[in-house]
Amino acid sequence: MQSGDKMNLKALWDLTYGVYAIGSAKGGKLNAKIANTVFQVTSEPPSVAVSINKKNLTYEYIHESKVFTASALCQETPLPFIGRFGFKSGRDVNKLDGIEYQPGVSGAPVVTENATSYLEVRVDKEVDVGTHVIFIGQVIAAGVL
Repeated sequence: MQSGDKMNLKALWDLTYGVYAIGSAKGGKLNAKIANTVFQVTSEPPSVAVSINKKNLTYEYIHESKVFTASALCQETPLPFIGRFGFKSGRDVNKLDGIEYQPGVSGAPVVTENATSYLEVRVDKEVDVGTHVIFIGQVIAAGVL
């Protein structure tokens, strides 16, 4: 992805209840996790939100870097692929090893394998809701895969 890539906001049309690979980067390290909800907050400027458990490594990465990606996974995504991001910790394994992904404009990983679209988000606000934090941010890049 190049910073000059045109933003395709049709990627927002894929925001439904589903399964998303949420990626982020911190200090040259990459990580991703599974989330079942990403939702649009505003249309102008386009912004979205995701809720992340404070115990997750991806939470630390998003909190520090203020960026995340959300790749909407297709319905046919194999369970072992989802399990790789949902049942393993990035503290123990490199979840992106052997997985197709590209660096986004912010450097955060955009998972392209089994994905239908992606959003890249710059975090503007964090809302602490106890065990989780809702990250709200502006879409800075988007595409349909």
